Parts: sequence; structure tokens; C-alpha cells
Amino acid sequence: MPIKRPYLVEILTALALVLAPFVLPYLGFSPSTINRILIWGLFGLGFDILFGYTGLLSFGQSAFYGTGGMFAAYLLTEAGFPYVLLAIVLGAVVAGVVGYFIGLIALRRTGIYFAMITVAIAEVFFFVEFNPLSAFTGGENGLPGVPTPVINLGFTVLKFDTDWTMYTFLAFWYFVGIVIALRIVRSPVGAILSAIRDNPLRATALGHNIHGYKLTAFVVAAIYAGFAGGLLATMQGFMPPDAFMFDTSGQVVMQTAIGGAGTLFGPLIGAAVWLYLSDFFQNVLHLGPTWKLVLGIVFVLLVVFLRRGIVGAIIDLYRMTKGDKQGTEPATAAAATAFDPAAVEAMPARRRGGEAPASGPILRATGLTKRYGGLAANSDIDFSVDHGEMRGIIGPNGAGKSTFFKMLTCEVAPTSGTIMFEGRDITGMSVTDVCQLGLTKSYQINQLFDRLTVRQNLTIAALGETRGRFKLDLLRSIHSVPGLGEQVERTAALVNLTARLDTAVSELAYGEKRRLEIGLALATSPSLLLLDEPLAGMSPRERVETVALLKSIARGRTLIIIDHDMDALFELVGKVTVLQEGRVLVEGTPAEIKADAKVQEAYLGGVHGEVA
Repeated sequence: MPIKRPYLVEILTALALVLAPFVLPYLGFSPSTINRILIWGLFGLGFDILFGYTGLLSFGQSAFYGTGGMFAAYLLTEAGFPYVLLAIVLGAVVAGVVGYFIGLIALRRTGIYFAMITVAIAEVFFFVEFNPLSAFTGGENGLPGVPTPVINLGFTVLKFDTDWTMYTFLAFWYFVGIVIALRIVRSPVGAILSAIRDNPLRATALGHNIHGYKLTAFVVAAIYAGFAGGLLATMQGFMPPDAFMFDTSGQVVMQTAIGGAGTLFGPLIGAAVWLYLSDFFQNVLHLGPTWKLVLGIVFVLLVVFLRRGIVGAIIDLYRMTKGDKQGTEPATAAAATAFDPAAVEAMPARRRGGEAPASGPILRATGLTKRYGGLAANSDIDFSVDHGEMRGIIGPNGAGKSTFFKMLTCEVAPTSGTIMFEGRDITGMSVTDVCQLGLTKSYQINQLFDRLTVRQNLTIAALGETRGRFKLDLLRSIHSVPGLGEQVERTAALVNLTARLDTAVSELAYGEKRRLEIGLALATSPSLLLLDEPLAGMSPRERVETVALLKSIARGRTLIIIDHDMDALFELVGKVTVLQEGRVLVEGTPAEIKADAKVQEAYLGGVHGEVA
């Protein structure tokens, strides 16, 4: 595991903010430009949490930037409110509330549709500010006369009425903003936001309420934008109407892309590059209106050649020069089959309230049917599995196995029929809710968080059990979650990935990825685990290793396995269910299934074919 250096980033940030006014003027930055960079950097912090960490591209941040700034400016000018700092905070709160209600609408869609909704939101707010609310916002004139901050400490009064004194005020709040943002991305919530960015489907299947976490990121971004808008008003002594313009949203997107999304410092560096070049092109080269064209070309070049932005490129360069290859070497052949029995014993299936292992059916499906229009994928299936049983499901292609599995895990709602899990009717529940109850699955095609490490993948899975479906512990260290580290270590040992915990998933071999796929499901401590073709695509050696793994994890657990590898499946399970044309053809022991004439005819090559 990498050496932890607590607060190193915060200390370096504070040092950089102290040195900036002594260094940047020699590089051609004016005091007013430096102050604007801080405001854009603070504005971009929230956007980076939303886009860089959660994967939600919003073009509507100007709505919250303008709302927070206008509300604070109105309080300080028209309403005669005397407390500047409190007005800025209230503006941020109002922006957050607006963001909450806007998020309820916008987050109903994903991808390009979400982005287009935010574009529309920005345009609506711009229209409202210029027309219906012009009496309060000043319309195209904005709100002049915004006072500068004054802080009375009792023994002295701090006034921020010059560029450099304003810098100290803005630098302090940027530092507060970066500290809070770092706490957020290092928290359990931050881990789940990264999971949503990489693979929202799997995050949902691991028991996380991704809509709630997306809404949280949206509101956080709105609060940051609103606070930055209030600072803009006090810095300029005037709240400009162009804060609501779509161009403002576009600038924060481009600045974040230039600096590096998902780094937190990217927006600040991107703002520095953007504002410096815009001033240079206009005031030094005197390009006139063509400065935007030249700046656009520079933006394209930076994004093409520095795909992770400036900060991302620096991070990559640091890792290359450091030459840290810890955890990047493949596991040895001997270790690949050495599953840890102690880990199996230390990681029992989920028991609510400390109850003793139950007997009888853990899962019972009755009359389960799924129709797509006139096509019946499954018809009137009765199916039950007992506690502690290992059940195999086989059937030819098109037999309805995948649809049946998806209904059992509530990924697909049945057209008719009921599903009972541990005595509870789960028919119609969400996949998140049934995972919280202790029923989960691994996928036929790996559904991993590819941009994260093995440890981070297992952490996200374990958080679903340790914290529940949704919890707003935004400022809590992820390392302080009780039992989380132990759960991750036990799961890694169980699937023999302890030596690879700090390796990026993209660097794993295929067999290791398959074991991690199973590990994600195991990390939720399921009482019933469904495995969808766990041996698919494996070499003979990898199949032997994975069969050994499945035998290990079967102790004290209930498993249902779909696979086309007859030899391996019959070796593992005690009972087999055969599906044909969406119906149960026959059930029995592996020996009975091998000898069954109907199975031979339907699935294994004919009545006279020999079944191995």
C-alpha cells in the first residue's frame, strides 16, 4: 500500500497560496487576474466534483453561479443587509436549494440528455434574470454598489478594499474550499461518486442509491458555484449579468478540461492558463475579436495532446519518474491456486441480528413469467433453492437463463409471478434493495471499475453493506468506517488478490479480473450469490483455479451458478435445473441430469449421445 502522508496536499496548497502574490506578478499576472483565477478555481472545484469525479457533464453551472452572486448582491445593495460574509453564505445556500430542485429534474436523464437539460436550464435562468426578475437583478445593468468585506475582530478591523487585501480574503476561502473538496473525495461518498463515474450499473448492483449520490454531487457543485458568485460580486463591487450567460458555463468546462478533470486543482490551473492567455492575446498581441479563435485553437491542442489535462500530465510524469511498480507484477502460478481457507472462515455469509444459519428454502420463485410483447422469455417457472445449497442452471442458448437470473436479482421485473427471498416478497424491488437484503450476483461480462485499483473496487462493494444504500458522510475519512478495511482484506485473500490490491484493474490479467468480479459480489457478504458464467472465456488453467475458488467460497454460502462448462459445473453443484424454451425442463442431481433422455435430446446432443 502506498505510504500515507496526511495533510501533505493541504500544506502544499497553503504554501503555494502564500507564495503566489510574490511569484505570479513576475510571470505577468496582474493582481486582479490572480483574484479572478481564485474565484474561477473555487467555482471549478464544485464542477470537478460533479464532472471529474461523478462523470456528470453539466453546462448549467452559470445558473447557480449567477443565482448565488445575485442573491448576495441583492441583500447587500437593495435590501441593505449589513453582513457581507453572511450574505455570501446565504447566496451559496440559495444556490444549493435551487440546485436540489433542478437536480431532481435533470438527473432523470443521463449522458447527452442530461447535458442538454443543463444547457436549457442555463438559458432559462439567463432569460429570467434579464426579464421577469430584472427589477431585482438589474437586468442588463446588473447590481452595482456591492460593498467589500469587512471583518471586525474586536481588537482590529480587517478591510479588504485593495487588490492584495482582497487576495488574502479570496485565498483563504479557496483554501477552505479545497480542504472541504479533498475531504469529500476522500470520504465514502467520494469513493461511490468515482464508482458512479466508472460504472453506474455495477454501483447500483452493489447496493448503492446512485440517484441520491448524483443529486448530492449536483447540490455540492451548485453550492460551490453560488459561493464563488458571491465572491465575484464583492471583489468587483458589482454583480454582472453575464454570470448567467452560457459562456460562463462553457468557460468553467474548458478550464477544467485544460487543467485536468478529476484532480480538484485542474480548474485552478486551467483558469490560470485561460485568463493569462486571454489577457495576453487581447492586451499584448492586440488580436481584437480574434482572440477567442486563437484561444479555442490552443484549447483544442491542449486537450488533444494532454488528454488528462495539465495536472493529470504532471501526475503521470511523477509516477513515471518515481518508478513505483508496487503491486504491478502478476501473481505467481503457485499463488494463483492458493486460496486462503482462513479468509473463508473469517468472512461468513450475512446473518441479520446474529441469527443462526437457517434451513429450508432461501429463495422461492412461483409462476415466474417474463414477456416482451408477444415473446415469452420465461413461462410459469417454479424454482426454489435451500440454504447452503449449490445449484446449477444449464440450458441451450436462448433457453431464457439470463432473463431468469435478472428476474431473480430484480434487474428485470417479471410480467407475472412472485419471488420470495428469506421469507420476504422481493417482487418488484430494485436491484439496490435486494443487494442490501443479501442477494447479489456476478456478471458474465466483467462489470468492474476499470479506472480504479483492486482495493478501491472492493472498498466500493464493501461500503454497500457497511453503510447501507445511502449515507451523507461527506466529511468522514473512508479509513474510519468500522470494519471496512478488514472486509476488503478478507475478500482479497479469499479471491487471492492480496498482492494486487493497489494495482489498477486495467493492468490485471483476464483470470484476475474474473476473480475480482466474483470478489465484488462477495464483498457485500451476500447470503445468496448468483454467478453468471464465472468460467466464461477462461483458459483451462484459469478454469481449474476458478473452480478451486468456487469450492472455497461455497462453504456456508448459498450459490446458484449458470455455466456452459458441464464438467466443471457438475463437479461443483449438488443439484441442477435445466431450462428449455423459457421453462424448467427437469431438475435433479448431476448424475440424474447426465442420464436423463430429455436433457440429452434437448441440450447434450441427442438421446444416444454420451454425456461425460
